[in-house]
Amino acid sequence: MSNKRNDVPAAEVDSTEFDEAMIAAQNSEADFRIELSAPFTFEGETVTELEFAFGKLTGADSLAIEGELAALNKATLVPEFSGEYLLRMAVRACTTKRADGRRIGVDAFRAMPLADYIRIRGRARSFLLNAGL
Repeated sequence: MSNKRNDVPAAEVDSTEFDEAMIAAQNSEADFRIELSAPFTFEGETVTELEFAFGKLTGADSLAIEGELAALNKATLVPEFSGEYLLRMAVRACTTKRADGRRIGVDAFRAMPLADYIRIRGRARSFLLNAGL
């Protein structure tokens, strides 16, 4: 396998997917805004765009995500390719707030249209891969 990082287990990640993700990571930005493909309504609130600040995440955020996943009995061998890890990372990095000031949570991300979720997950993956270049 042509993995460029020694800490990514070869048996867990497809080499083509890994290589494509590494190329995308090289051009990624830590902080960005995404316009959703269509307005998304969750619990009575409509969202048209989301802002993210992945660059503000800390080691404590990563450990907290690992703890959340452990509590759910979900193992994470390769965070860059774990949908559950990337989802929680995106939630923590999202700076867009609900009308009442609360954070947009995991449930909202799970309920959003798949195309938008995949774009956001891809940006989270690119951030992690770029950080390890």
